[in-house]
Amino acid sequence: MDLLGTVLWPLKWLVELVLVAWHAIWSFVGLDPASGLTWVLSIIGLVIVVRAALIPLFVKQIKSQRKMMEIAPQLRKIQEKYKGKKDQLSREAMSRETMALYKKNGTSPVSGCLPLLVQMPIFFSLYSVLHDVASHAQSGIGGVGPLTVELTTQFNDAKLFGVASLHETLADSVQNQQDGWQATVTILVILVVLMIGSQFFTQLQIISKNLSPEAKTGQAYQMQRIMMFIIPLGMIFSGVFFPLGVVVYWFISNLWTMVQQFMVIRNMPTPGSEAAKIREERLARRGKAIDSNGRIVTMEKYNAEQQRMLADAERLREAAPKRQQPVSKQRAKKQAAKQTGQQPKTDGVKDSPAADS
Repeated sequence: MDLLGTVLWPLKWLVELVLVAWHAIWSFVGLDPASGLTWVLSIIGLVIVVRAALIPLFVKQIKSQRKMMEIAPQLRKIQEKYKGKKDQLSREAMSRETMALYKKNGTSPVSGCLPLLVQMPIFFSLYSVLHDVASHAQSGIGGVGPLTVELTTQFNDAKLFGVASLHETLADSVQNQQDGWQATVTILVILVVLMIGSQFFTQLQIISKNLSPEAKTGQAYQMQRIMMFIIPLGMIFSGVFFPLGVVVYWFISNLWTMVQQFMVIRNMPTPGSEAAKIREERLARRGKAIDSNGRIVTMEKYNAEQQRMLADAERLREAAPKRQQPVSKQRAKKQAAKQTGQQPKTDGVKDSPAADS
């Protein structure tokens, strides 16, 4: 057994369990167990299970990204403080202050990558399962778990649309040029293009609609713009050397991300972003608004809350101690005399503007 397969053995077992379970469901509803479509739907079922399990991490990712945007001005101050200082002590001090800021706010740049980091082992486990299908079928053995010898043979022989094997790569199809290889190449190219397009659109809708004006001025924003082009380009390599089944998994996972991100941007946009303004306008047309706690309320309740907040601010302003203007000693005597009704003593000194200064 190869090193990758050994390390990923527990995850491969779980991947096989989910695939076999979905395969049994589709076979039960009447689909051909040996059909490529049945196995493709089983891979889509695997995506659903994995992404549904990652929803709590996705929520954590959203919160982390919001906090990173909130502390962006403080991060810039730290960077400006040590700008141009390249000595070891300055770099260490900058690193300490940055980490202290992350710890204080309960966030870090890595938190935003948690869903992707968790998915990668599952992704490579599926790759390992598909990679082993051909050799296991030829050797007459099953997988590491629920994938029996019979199911392994079915999986190996299954062809999408009757032409494309799920364990075949684009590079293998072009090199071997077996019967129907043109159709296999066409299917894989279309999937790779759709995979790249969905990834690009997901990143585009984040940086174009869901960032506040302050966030668009930082270095992190520039990095996001660069990654928006680099990640899809990296998928070209993946699409060439990854099996068809893995490409299907990645494409469906990208679709899930795109829809999930669209729903977040529409219903929970970043405060101050273009998406937040669009949401406020959409709610206003329905006679609703967002209160100070982030809840959707009627416009009447929103206006009443605004009036209460304005009244509270006015009371606080009136209750605040008023600053008294300094007066001269002579004028203070005059003011005291007026209050008591006595004639003030001038002491021969004429009250003048100069005396107040």
